[in-house]
Amino acid sequence: MLKSDMREEKCSKILIRGVNWIGDAVMTMPAIRALRRAFPEAQLSLLVKPWVAPLFEQDLDVDEIILYGSEYEGITGRLRLASKIREKKFCKAFLLQNAVDAAIIALFAGIKERIGYSRDGRRMLLTNPVPFDDQAKQLHHIDYYLNMLVKAGIPAEHSLPWIYLTLDERLGARERLKGLRRPVIALNPGATYGSSKRWRPERFAEVSEKVIDEMNGSIVIFGGPSETVIAEEIISASTNFFSEENSFLNLAGKTSLRELAALISECDALVTNDSGPMHIGYAVGTPVIAVFGSTSPLHTGPAGAGNIVLKKELHCAPCFERECRKNDLACMDLVTSEEVFASVKKMAGRKPAVFFDRDGTLCRDAGYLSKMDDLSIFPEIESLKRLKHNDFVLIGVSNQSGIARGLIQEGFVNQVNRIFIDRYGFEDFYYCPHHPDDRCSCRKPEPGLLYNARADHGIDLKSSFVVGDKEADMLLAKSVGARGIHVQTGQERSSISGDFSVNNLQEAVKIILEH
Repeated sequence: MLKSDMREEKCSKILIRGVNWIGDAVMTMPAIRALRRAFPEAQLSLLVKPWVAPLFEQDLDVDEIILYGSEYEGITGRLRLASKIREKKFCKAFLLQNAVDAAIIALFAGIKERIGYSRDGRRMLLTNPVPFDDQAKQLHHIDYYLNMLVKAGIPAEHSLPWIYLTLDERLGARERLKGLRRPVIALNPGATYGSSKRWRPERFAEVSEKVIDEMNGSIVIFGGPSETVIAEEIISASTNFFSEENSFLNLAGKTSLRELAALISECDALVTNDSGPMHIGYAVGTPVIAVFGSTSPLHTGPAGAGNIVLKKELHCAPCFERECRKNDLACMDLVTSEEVFASVKKMAGRKPAVFFDRDGTLCRDAGYLSKMDDLSIFPEIESLKRLKHNDFVLIGVSNQSGIARGLIQEGFVNQVNRIFIDRYGFEDFYYCPHHPDDRCSCRKPEPGLLYNARADHGIDLKSSFVVGDKEADMLLAKSVGARGIHVQTGQERSSISGDFSVNNLQEAVKIILEH
């Protein structure tokens, strides 16, 4: 029997057996986050293969990464690994990987509680087997891993994957793409699973030509060392266009996994097959256009709002085969380059925006603003009309941890934000309602709020500005390549990360219109 709530038993050290494929590893991130929420005081150790580990190097929900390297192959290797894990004295193991191997190692490591799906003949090796039933089979893989926790008595709300990147990683990627014409469109033409998941190179070439010719943009090709040939095929089919200045960069086989994630985050959109980099794309906030054929987006499609899946309904698809048995790949070939390019134009934002912090920037900082009597909007806000007249989109972005702390009603936050939309011409207002300890992607300076705005409103972040009174606002600007303007109207009177420093909103408007 599964326990009704496994948190009732104290456990200070928990092992998570991660999965072996990059895309699947990305899709486990919400489950790992749910375990952190359920066991905030426990040490969470993640056992994964070396090629997957970099995804979690900066993950704030993981305390330790244990590498399951080639030295642990074979029976004796697995026994050595189990012995190494035994020394760490784990009291629970959550086996996200489905294989019997995961259960055997956890058993031999002496871990008292072993939780995982009851499949691949490992039921007897688990103390808490979760049924692999028809419902589980139908779930998107993100929810598949979360479902395992829920059925085991762990509260696990749906959330989206997020790959944590450092500012240095973002700046390094930005420097590497420096000089390319915007929008920068990334191509991921490979797919490790097999040829049935690969849109043809000549179609990628046709999209590239349209991006360069009709959008005056540029193309970056990504891929692993084994996919350099595919990249060369695309280049051969588009030589004339790729010879244009600042229009093309081939990075296939030339990036580490973390470099790949940072570089994709700096692109304006990603055109991709169903593959590991597709999952990296939405997990770093980049708009994704995914071509699906032999596999199902219901199980592995790009998560989150605004991404586009292009797929044709055929009686033979999805077949989940590595190679097409009919040898015609109609499921992929029926997706045209015109369809994909139309999606690129829709996804690659071209509008400049100005993002404004709220408390201390648009209105006086009242601590945790919780009643209308304390709302005091700065009179200089009237100057924002000049930005509207110059085609800037005005968007609010605010941390509102008072909601999670129980100090502010969320309805009140929405009521205040609505004032800026109705009276002062703001297009939208985004806020993070989470506690700082939640380590969410939307709490500034993490750029989740800006990525949501880009998806909703077609924003070009690189031509945008962030105006705020805190260092977190200026770091937010740096994280996406926008320019930061620090206003000295809040609690922090200076900033080391801002591009400009001004006294008030009116001066901020002047700076924006001059640049």
